[in-house]
Amino acid sequence: MASNRSLLVLPGDGIGPEVMREVYRVVEWMDHRRHVSFALQEDLVGGSAIDAHGVPLADATMEKAQAADAVLLGAVGGPKWDNLDFSVKPERGLLRLRKELGLFANLRPAICFSALVEASSLKPEIVEGLDIMIVRELTGGVYFGEPRGIEDLGNGERRGVNTQVYTTSEIHRVARVAFELARKRGNRVTSCEKANVMESGVLWREEVQKLHDAEYADVGLEHMYADNAAMQLVRAPKQFDVIVTDNLFGDILSDEAAMLTGSLGMLPSASLGDADATGRRHALYEPVHGSAPDIAGKELANPIATLLSFAMALRYSFDLADDATMIETAVQQVLAGGLRTADIMSTGKAKVSTSTMGDAIVRELDKQAA
Repeated sequence: MASNRSLLVLPGDGIGPEVMREVYRVVEWMDHRRHVSFALQEDLVGGSAIDAHGVPLADATMEKAQAADAVLLGAVGGPKWDNLDFSVKPERGLLRLRKELGLFANLRPAICFSALVEASSLKPEIVEGLDIMIVRELTGGVYFGEPRGIEDLGNGERRGVNTQVYTTSEIHRVARVAFELARKRGNRVTSCEKANVMESGVLWREEVQKLHDAEYADVGLEHMYADNAAMQLVRAPKQFDVIVTDNLFGDILSDEAAMLTGSLGMLPSASLGDADATGRRHALYEPVHGSAPDIAGKELANPIATLLSFAMALRYSFDLADDATMIETAVQQVLAGGLRTADIMSTGKAKVSTSTMGDAIVRELDKQAA
């Protein structure tokens, strides 16, 4: 079926191709059962692109990403490429996508499925019903600030420099995403920084407050130091609704929140750019987990995070919220039925392979479509 919904698929390295195969099955299911189709292209990123082209992201692939409505990425990296220069490591392909697509807002949901409460390292009453959205600024801050680098000071002494820098517009655009999301959720935003010791944190706090007062006074706003937020996430995580924070703190807090749910293999993410005049925005969707080269090719990987990332693409890029909900519900039902991949296995449950988990999810989709 012809389609004007363009999706660029970048399976990447390690378990990336395995989990992406399960997404292809759902895409095929949607075409047959929902009459929803996509113009699909596949290309290389990360280590696989280095092996083929000598760079972690070829210019031609970047052009495809620019033209696509959305990009779905598996995972990048692995020990095979660990000794390469930092400038050409597999992860640089992902960073280039984020930078050149202008993907400034990273959405990381941390949801504890009721069937997986026992998989969390925290007590069930702490995490049961957990539903947090972390909005991380993705293209600024210390990861991109200048000056940066390592310099030789002589006499065996070296110095490493990274610069934390933000502007008003960078802060406002990511905070606006957080406030808009909060209006559709619990209507509460917690903004995290280190205003007690960093001037960039002072600016962040002041500008988030200004935007709130001017445009989002109906949304609850709390300011919290990032280290306190890290502590509160393991003490009482359900106090949060939407957390908005900078690139560095967002990297740390979102991984911490992910583990509250029991497994990184369960969690999706979305990275969004600015909307153009037509409302279209560049977007990249990827699971939170890495390439897990130790289990690659063994049918052990959990495909759920990648499937849920595709569901986020349906919701945020293609305005197909009902179809996204169908996938999320199918995942919940399969988990409630006791099927588990190795990363979320617990006593009394049935351990299954990557493809068997995909089989079960497609069967649940069939039930919903019946």
